[in-house]
Amino acid sequence: MRVETDHVQNINPNRNKGFWRGIILGKFSAPLVIGFALILSLLLVFSMSGGNLIPSVLFIVAMVGIITVCGVVAYPRFGIIVLFLGAYLLFVPLKFPIDFPLGTLMDLLVYLLILGFFFSQKVKRDWKIFADPLSILILAWILYNLAQVANPASISGQAWMYTIRSIAGILLTYYIFVFQIRETSFIKLIFKLWICLAFIAACDGFKQEVFGFFDFEKTWLFSDPGRVELYFQGGHMRKFSIMADPVAFGYNMASAATLCLALAFGPIKTYQKVVLVILACFFLFTMLFSGTRGAFPLVPAALALFAVLNYNKRVLIFSLVVGVLFVFMIFVPTSNQNILRFQTAFRPNEDQSYKARKINQARIRPYIRSHPIGGGLGATGVWGQRFAPGSFLASFPPDSGYVRVAVETGIIGLIMICTLIFVALLTGINNFYLIKDPELKNYCMAVTMVIFAYNVGNYPQEAIAQYPSSVIFVLCIALTRVTKILDDKKQLQLAAQTDEGQSN
Repeated sequence: MRVETDHVQNINPNRNKGFWRGIILGKFSAPLVIGFALILSLLLVFSMSGGNLIPSVLFIVAMVGIITVCGVVAYPRFGIIVLFLGAYLLFVPLKFPIDFPLGTLMDLLVYLLILGFFFSQKVKRDWKIFADPLSILILAWILYNLAQVANPASISGQAWMYTIRSIAGILLTYYIFVFQIRETSFIKLIFKLWICLAFIAACDGFKQEVFGFFDFEKTWLFSDPGRVELYFQGGHMRKFSIMADPVAFGYNMASAATLCLALAFGPIKTYQKVVLVILACFFLFTMLFSGTRGAFPLVPAALALFAVLNYNKRVLIFSLVVGVLFVFMIFVPTSNQNILRFQTAFRPNEDQSYKARKINQARIRPYIRSHPIGGGLGATGVWGQRFAPGSFLASFPPDSGYVRVAVETGIIGLIMICTLIFVALLTGINNFYLIKDPELKNYCMAVTMVIFAYNVGNYPQEAIAQYPSSVIFVLCIALTRVTKILDDKKQLQLAAQTDEGQSN
C-alpha cells in the first residue's frame, strides 16, 4: 500500500500563503526592484509615444514567457493547466496568417513539464509509483517508437523526427500526471476546465453553423482547395470550431458529452446533474455540425460500458430511454444533411467513404504482413507526403488510427498499442470496483468511459492523434491510477482515525 501513497503529500495552504506573501512583500517591494520597474515603465511609455510599439510588445511577450516558464517548471500543476489550455486553444491563432511555430511551443511546454518532474524527483524521490503495468507498457511503446529511427524500410528520417516529437512527448505526460495530481480537488478543477473549454468550442461550432464563419476563418478555409473539398460534403460545410478540423471537433464534443453524462451519476447536487445533462445534450447537438461519422457511435458505446459497470434499475431505465432516442434518430426520415450523416454512421454499408476505406485497407494488408516492424514513423499522411512524396505509403490514406500504427510500426507495434489500451481499460474497470470513495469511484468510471470511447473512435478515424484529444486520452489513462492512489490514501487516513478513536 505504501507504494501507491507515498507520493501523495498534503499541501499546507498557510505555508503557500506565507510563501507568496514573502515573495510579494519581501522581494518585489524592495526599493531597487521598484526603481527598476519605474524606469523600465517610463522607457516603454516613451517608446510607445513615438509610435514604436515593437519594444513594448516584445517586452510583454518576454515577461509573460519568463513567468510562464518559471511557473511551469516550479509549479507543475500550473503547467498541467497551461498544457490543457494550450491543447484546446492552439489552433485558434494558427488560423490567422501568422507564421509562428505554435506547435513547437506546445512541445516546449511538454519538455518544461518533464523538467519540472525531474526537479520534483530531486526533492522527493519516488520511482516506485511507476512500477505498474501501465507505466512499463507506455515506456516500452515510447522506446519502440524511438527505435523506429533504425527501421530499414523507412525512407525519411525527417518524417520520423517530426512524428516522434508528438508521440514521445505526449506519452511522457502520463508520468507527470500520475506524480503531480495529488488531490481530488485538482481532478475536479481539471474536469471543470475541460467542460468549460468544451463549452466554448461547442458555442463556436454553433455560431459557425447558424451565423457563419469569421472572416479570418473563411480566409483560412478557402486558402486550400483540398480543405474545402474535404469539408464541403453533401451540400453542407462541416464545422471545425476552435479545433484543427471537423474530426477533432466531433471527437472532442463526444468525449465531453461522455464525461458530463458520467459525472451526472456521481454524488453531486440535483441542479448540478441537470446542468451536466443539458451540457451533454448541447455537446451532442453541436457534434452533428462536424459531420464526423466516426464520432457519432462513441457516446452510445460509452453508455453501453456504463450500463455494464453499473447494472441496476435506474441505469437500465436510463439506457432504454437513450437507446430508444438513438434508434429514432437512426431511422427517422429527414432531409437534414447533419442528421443524414449521423444515420450513415450506423449504416456503414450505405456509406461510400466507408466502402473506400475497406478497399484501401484491403490494398495495404499485404504490405503490413510483409513488414512486421512497419514502414517507419511518418511514412503515411502529411509527413509522408512532405518528406517522401511519390512513395507507396505517402499516397496511402490511413484514415484509421489503428491502420496507421499497423502500417508505420508493423504488426508488432499494433499488438503493443492494443495491449496498452487493453491494460488501461482493465485498470480503469478494476479500480472502479476497488475504489470505495463515491466521488473518486465516479471519476474513475468517467475517464474509463472516455478511454473506451476514444478506443472505439480510433478505428474509423485517427481519434487520438491531434490536440487536444491526445492530451485528454493520456490524462484519462493516468487518472485511472491516480483515483485509486488517492482512494488508498483516504482509506488509510480513515483507518488511522478509527484506530485512534478506538484507542481513546
